[in-house]
Amino acid sequence: MTSLRLRDRDAVITDDKLIFRVYGYSHPPEAYICDVEYASSSVFKSEDSRAFRQKGKQIYYKFYSDQGLRFVREKCPQYTVWYVPLQTRLVGLRLNQIGEIRKPDKKFQQLLEKQPRDNLLRALQTLSSLILERAGLCETDFGVFGSLLQGFYHPQFSDLDLVLYGGEKLRRLRETLETLYKERSSYMRNEFGTEEAVKEKVKRWRFVNYSPKEYSWHQRRKTIYALFQDENSGRSIKTEFEPVKEWSEIHNEYDSRTRILKKGWVKAVARITDDCEAPFMPSIYGVEIKRILEGVKADDVQRIISYLEEFRMQAEKNEEVYVEGNLEQVITQAKTFHQVTLTYGPRYYEQVLKVTKSSP
Repeated sequence: MTSLRLRDRDAVITDDKLIFRVYGYSHPPEAYICDVEYASSSVFKSEDSRAFRQKGKQIYYKFYSDQGLRFVREKCPQYTVWYVPLQTRLVGLRLNQIGEIRKPDKKFQQLLEKQPRDNLLRALQTLSSLILERAGLCETDFGVFGSLLQGFYHPQFSDLDLVLYGGEKLRRLRETLETLYKERSSYMRNEFGTEEAVKEKVKRWRFVNYSPKEYSWHQRRKTIYALFQDENSGRSIKTEFEPVKEWSEIHNEYDSRTRILKKGWVKAVARITDDCEAPFMPSIYGVEIKRILEGVKADDVQRIISYLEEFRMQAEKNEEVYVEGNLEQVITQAKTFHQVTLTYGPRYYEQVLKVTKSSP
C-alpha cells in the first residue's frame, strides 16, 4: 500500500483545474478519498454570490453543502474511487490523476516569511504572533486552507482559515482562545458570542431538525471560530482554526475485508462515552444508546460518525445527545457492530447531532 503522505486538508488539483481536499485519514491503496472544493469556471459556474473566486485572470467557484458531490457524480465520474467496505464509489482521486499538491503547513510557512503586501497577510502575521506567544505553540503546528492556500484570497473580504495540527495542541489553543475572548484589550472575540453570527445563515438555513439558535450555541462553545479585529484594515476578520491530526496520530484504518451495510434511517437519544476523535474528520463519538425513537432497534450501536463539519466537536463526554441519521452495520474480521452515520446524501438536511443535556 502507498504510504500515507497526504492527510486531511491537503489540497490536490487535477489537470482540468478541479481543486479537491484530501478527506480524513483512511484511504484505499493508490488513491485518496476527497471532497471537491473549487472548480475552474471552464467546467463549473455557480449562481451563489459567495462562490466567486479569482486568481489573476482565472476564475473559480466554490462548492457548498453537497453541491460538489452532485457535480462529480453527474459531470466528472472519473473522479470517484471504488470504496470496498461500502461497495460503492466515493469522490476521490487515484494517484495518477493528481496534477499538483498544496500543503497547508508549507503554505503557512511561506506566508509568514513573506514581506506582507496587503492587509490580510499583515493580519495573518499579527494574529499568528499573538497565538504562538500566548499558547506556547510553534509555526510548524499551523497551516492555512481555503483561499489563502489556493492563492485567490481577497485582501478586503477573505477570512483567515488556519489549520492546527495535533489533539494536545488543540487543547492548548482552545484554552488560550477562551482567555483572549475574555480580555477586553484583546483583538480576539468568539464569532458566535452574539446573535449577529447567524443572521446571514438564517436566510439560507435548510436543516430541518436543527435551528439557527441551536447551531449558534454549539458553535460558540467550540471556541475555534473567532473574530480578529484588525487595526490596519479596520475590519473584523472571521478566523477559523481547523483541527487536523499530526502525523504521529494518523493510522490508515482502511480494510478491504470490512463491510458497511445500510440499515435505514434512525432517530435516537444517546450518551457520549468518548469524544477524543470529535475534533477531526470524520468526527467519531463513542456512545451508549439510551433510546431508539424510530428505526431499527439495534442494541449494539457503538458510535456516531460524522462527515459533516456542522457536527464536528458537537458534543462532549457524558453529554446526552439527540441524533438522526443513517444506521449502518459494520462487519470487520474482529467484530460486528452498528453506527449512526451523518454524511452527504439525499437526506442531508434531516440529519442532526445536538446536545440535549450538557455536562456540568
